[in-house]
Amino acid sequence: MSINAAPTSSPVLTATGLRKTYGHVKALRGASLEVRAGEVLAIVGDNGAGKSTFISCICGAVTPDEGEVRIDGTALEPGSIASAMDAGLAAVYQDLAVAPHLSVVENIFLSTELKKPGLLGRLGMLDRRAMRQKSEELMHGLGIDLPNLDRPVEQLSGGQRQVVAVARAVSRASRVVVLDEPTAALGAKQSKIVLDTIEATRQRGIAVLLISHDLPRVLEIADRIVVMRLGAVATEVDPRGTTVSDVVALMLGETSLNDERRAS
Repeated sequence: MSINAAPTSSPVLTATGLRKTYGHVKALRGASLEVRAGEVLAIVGDNGAGKSTFISCICGAVTPDEGEVRIDGTALEPGSIASAMDAGLAAVYQDLAVAPHLSVVENIFLSTELKKPGLLGRLGMLDRRAMRQKSEELMHGLGIDLPNLDRPVEQLSGGQRQVVAVARAVSRASRVVVLDEPTAALGAKQSKIVLDTIEATRQRGIAVLLISHDLPRVLEIADRIVVMRLGAVATEVDPRGTTVSDVVALMLGETSLNDERRAS
């Protein structure tokens, strides 16, 4: 379980009253949440609970029918990934979107490459030394141990590829990082690498929004847990003193926790 108390500062990100309907399917029914700087907020729920649609609306990949998303009090343009990114949000989805044949450094700066100063830069020449130095600083700051940053990503383990994607998101996000199933299909050792990177991201004061079916890992790293059911936020709990069985029961709507075990 996380030993960190949930931060008490004002929310960095708020999502209020998000609704989304696809035909006759009500994917979101007024879902709301808030997350603070340096906090890991986990979203859990059974398949079809609305987690993916909720996150897609928050990140700007899907336009909600109703509701709004704000970062630092400023409303984001609905359905605009660029608006979310400009406000300091970056996301890592399950497919990671890494380029397997490129190196770690090249993946970190994918589409944001640094150019050399002066005429060489105007001619399109990349500043590879600066990109490597910044990549090394980023990895060191996140506690990631990858001895060869020139190695193609396809030669890395699953956990290492995941942390490269997380590191890239952290390098671009000043306020919020969204992680979609970051430990899916990873073993215990690789999952620990990812969890350590999430912890380091939290320590940088960045809010982390975590979507996961890996409930033991969620209980280990999260400050608060939001349980979704039928397109809405059903309840919110404090992971301290909460078991996997408790969370599963809440996901299925079979029980509720006592008030003293809910997140305050």
